[in-house]
Amino acid sequence: MHTACVTRSRVTIPLACEPMAAAAGQKKQRQERVETGLTIDELARETGMTARNIRAHQSRGLLPPPEVRARTGYYAAEHVARIGLIQDMQAQGFNLKAIERLLELGAHEGSENALAFERVILTPFATEPPEVVKTAELAELFGDRADPKALARAEKIGLVHPLGDDTWEIPSPTLLKAGVALAELGIPLSHALAVGDAIRKHTTSIAHEFIRLFIQDVLEPLREDGHIGEANLAQARDAVEKLRPLASESVLASFGQVMTEAVERRLERELR
Repeated sequence: MHTACVTRSRVTIPLACEPMAAAAGQKKQRQERVETGLTIDELARETGMTARNIRAHQSRGLLPPPEVRARTGYYAAEHVARIGLIQDMQAQGFNLKAIERLLELGAHEGSENALAFERVILTPFATEPPEVVKTAELAELFGDRADPKALARAEKIGLVHPLGDDTWEIPSPTLLKAGVALAELGIPLSHALAVGDAIRKHTTSIAHEFIRLFIQDVLEPLREDGHIGEANLAQARDAVEKLRPLASESVLASFGQVMTEAVERRLERELR
């Protein structure tokens, strides 16, 4: 079977190949634009990000500064690649602080095993991706209950983190929205945030217990001359991966049991 062709300006092109040729041409044009340098708006279109988020990444040091020519910043292929890496890691649930730490490690010549172990350690237990919003958007989320004290309290208990340039990271949108939903039920926002604070304190204590358990019973036996050798890093990494679901499942199961018992006891007192 022969492919139908047309002739254009002495060049014979198979009709079936025209889409491929067009795609190849577009790819070449993109490569040329990247090689020449992209403005921040062009970089945003190229990577599917907003210029605001790109600036937020720069303020955290996640992106190297652009090359400035005639007072305009131009971004190169390394910026496109770096943003792609950040997006991949965010899709895996890494928050910006963990990404910053991993990129910092990658900049140094750590061993492959050491970097893999560090990545497993820093992998968040929650798979929910964080969100980056402007102050105005955050205020809109809080509604008429928002005030500087409430925002400061939310920041203190880790519901939001300032990124600079009037932007905020929400590590767990679900947790923040749960607090807002409580307020919408008529509960004062300050009371809802107080519950969030209590949750954070208790879960922090639980997390420290698991960390103590891991260090004492897993890492310490693997130490040789005060540090974990290359041969033991893989074993430590496997232990972390197994501990992760065990920790989450045990906390969730325990909370369900304790919550049921607490409701039953309170109900008995109320009905007396």
